[in-house]
Amino acid sequence: MKLKISVLMENTPYTEGFLSEHGLSLFIETRHHHILFDMGQSDGFSMNAERMQIDVATADIAVISHGHYDHVCGLPFFLAQNNHASVYVNQYAFEPHFAGEGREIGLDRALTHHPQVVLVKDRLTLADGVELCACNDLPRPYVMGSYNLFALHDGKLEPDTFLHEQYLVIRENGQTVVVSGCSHKGVLNIMYWLKPDVLIGGFHYIDVNPDGPEVTVLDEAARVLSEYETQYYTCHCTGIPQYDYLKKKMGNQLAYISAGQELVL
Repeated sequence: MKLKISVLMENTPYTEGFLSEHGLSLFIETRHHHILFDMGQSDGFSMNAERMQIDVATADIAVISHGHYDHVCGLPFFLAQNNHASVYVNQYAFEPHFAGEGREIGLDRALTHHPQVVLVKDRLTLADGVELCACNDLPRPYVMGSYNLFALHDGKLEPDTFLHEQYLVIRENGQTVVVSGCSHKGVLNIMYWLKPDVLIGGFHYIDVNPDGPEVTVLDEAARVLSEYETQYYTCHCTGIPQYDYLKKKMGNQLAYISAGQELVL
């Protein structure tokens, strides 16, 4: 059996009839498990799942990549449909997070005590060949800015270092697949740490202007990513103009995924 990944939510629809919103949700079918990775910012992921003939109640594992609204606000809708899957959330994800210094974009902290929610430290094996890694204990050789995102530490807002972000690692059929929500710690760092055969997720270059002087960030990304023998499927916070720029340099090594699309790896 091949690994199947269905895109339940993303910023863009794959075909007419699928809902889209700024957010991400993936339904991953491994040999032995159904994994829901992120839940968007509404119940739209569930509506798209129904259109794709996917029952989210069959998920036996759920993962939240990090504590931002566009990946977690669909969680109450999932819990209303699925009363058995553990929801794995990094231990820092329930801390307050902000866009700028005024708009809170974090999780509903009341969900900390939900019986299905499991707090994860730096690494956790979920099943044979399925692991979560935050990689907080590893160096970050590539600099990645916070892009006006903040976290509350000791009562003070500070640029977010994204300790709350974790990555899903699946080893199956002789390949390693890494799934990242937004790659806030830097997609180049994730590649340096995990070196997967396939990487799926946002690259968070949406604030990098490909027509401005910061285009050098995209040039470095294209150069470093191309050095790996990895297939990349990006989405969401990469940004469409930024994706187009990277695509011209990376060719078939890079593809974009949208809501309603299916990947078979």
